[in-house]
Amino acid sequence: MIVNHTETAIANLDLIQSANPDTNILNRVGHIARALHDTMAGLGLSQILEQVARDIPDTRDRLHYISTMTEQAAERVLNATDKAIPIQDDLTDRTALLVKQWQTVLSHPSLKSEYNLVAEQTVKHLQHLDQGANDTKAILLEIMMAQDFQDLTGQVIKKITQLINEMEKQLLQVLVDFSTVNIENHPNLNHQQTLSTQDVSETNINQSEVDGLLESLGF
Repeated sequence: MIVNHTETAIANLDLIQSANPDTNILNRVGHIARALHDTMAGLGLSQILEQVARDIPDTRDRLHYISTMTEQAAERVLNATDKAIPIQDDLTDRTALLVKQWQTVLSHPSLKSEYNLVAEQTVKHLQHLDQGANDTKAILLEIMMAQDFQDLTGQVIKKITQLINEMEKQLLQVLVDFSTVNIENHPNLNHQQTLSTQDVSETNINQSEVDGLLESLGF
């Protein structure tokens, strides 16, 4: 797993440094590896996330977990909606029919004898309406509960995104610091300050500038 591999790499960093004179690069890479390790471990900040971290130990599986939960939530919403629509259609049809019956009775004095029948149907409809409203409320609650995955997956996605952004900046800084290529006049880098003379980790650079930097360094 990635966490175990990272721990091994960090543990062996001193041995690698002793065989390589450029310890600054190795130190930087070591810090990056430590950041990766700590961030992965940090995915379990809350009790829920800690359980997820135990059950889903690697980033690829966590992303698959997010995809699965999102798909399941979408299915729950669609299924609940399929149940709610017929209930609402039935209530609408019953109401329209009842309104028509009342209009007929009230507009024709000769049909006053049917008044009691229509009144009885009205009472039954109101009872049915109450049940339909309760059923719809339960379905809407199911739809709302189907969104509970967003809190968990949102935190995981945010952590992974922050990790990727930080890793990219640190790796770019390593390239800038130790490359022999002069990138100051590269046409794709149009910051007011060139990336070669500042800390990339503190700079907001877009993907076009990243591509230009990597190209200028031969990558």
